[in-house]
Amino acid sequence: MYPIIQKYIHRLVHESTPEKPLWNIELILQGKQPHWNYIDGCMMISLIELYKETKDPTYIHFVKSYIDTFIHDDGHIQGYQLENFNLDDICESRVLFDLYDLYKEDKYLKAIQFTYQHILKQPRTYEGNFWHKKIYPHQVWLDGLFMAQPFYTRYASYQRRMDFYDDIINQFKTVHSRMFNANDKLYYHGYDASKTIFWADPNTGTSKNYWLRAIGWYIVALVDVYSYMEDSYQEKDILISYLTELAEGLLHYQDQTSQMFYQVINLGHQEGNYLETSGSALICYAFLKGVRLHMLPDKYQAIGLAIFDGIVKRNLKEKDGQLHLESICLVAGLGPDNNLRRDGSYAYYVSEPIVNNDAKGVGPLIMAYTEVIKIKK
Repeated sequence: MYPIIQKYIHRLVHESTPEKPLWNIELILQGKQPHWNYIDGCMMISLIELYKETKDPTYIHFVKSYIDTFIHDDGHIQGYQLENFNLDDICESRVLFDLYDLYKEDKYLKAIQFTYQHILKQPRTYEGNFWHKKIYPHQVWLDGLFMAQPFYTRYASYQRRMDFYDDIINQFKTVHSRMFNANDKLYYHGYDASKTIFWADPNTGTSKNYWLRAIGWYIVALVDVYSYMEDSYQEKDILISYLTELAEGLLHYQDQTSQMFYQVINLGHQEGNYLETSGSALICYAFLKGVRLHMLPDKYQAIGLAIFDGIVKRNLKEKDGQLHLESICLVAGLGPDNNLRRDGSYAYYVSEPIVNNDAKGVGPLIMAYTEVIKIKK
């Protein structure tokens, strides 16, 4: 079953170390020291899910060794700066629940509590949503729903604090009411509750365009958060309505040849736009998992499988004897005030570097692959 993917994952795992992960292209390009970050988090999340499905100990041993590099016995996480109030930093901590379940080491519980202190102290908008980062005051980005809410939900379930679910659901409700365009059936990348940042519409506070990976992060947050909530919490069904609505909207913009989606979703015809791997893989995963969880109609399974095949055929290529996952947007954001280039315009989104093998694309593809394995079984 997809031996090309197995070969690709094998290379990434066996040739990566915490000091030099092959998939963290940002870290490599910037020459930064290894630290707790969401890019590694994408890989660790995907490899744990792959272990659960295959039972291949290679994956869980790798994840444990990698994570243990950063976790101290007292639960402190190396390179995690709480005072930055950066939602991205929460992402990787999701795997701590899995590691504790498997190994019962107290340091994982302590590290979970360490991360929860971030949840408690994160600044919020007047509606109650987390700021994306301290350097982005009053701003909510779709990315942040994926970065923080799955950990927050797992923590709430672990502690049997279903009252926390209300806070989580309310943050999704705010995003839907402020950032969803009912005509296009898509979500804007960001929203400034103060409506003062240079990229925000002065009337609505939203950014200008629909960035594929941001919507990908968001749609995955919908299915993952739903899966972590107790079934007795009926309010979680609103996530089904949000997922169904967005899934229907996305189909209007799907490329019918590759089955993938464009970097700026609704402007595929414009010069410079391209079929982007990471966001397409995130949508693929959400469609397949959404069907499995009975959140989406069965038709989305075939659609998800077609997206997966499209990504593999188009963008997983062998060069000089090595496999490369291509067409991944390195990074995209909004602002801050001293970075006017990141203005949310079409020209901005298509100007960011396109790279190979970055975990923001590789991780989602592996996540989708685990869902494919479930179906093929």
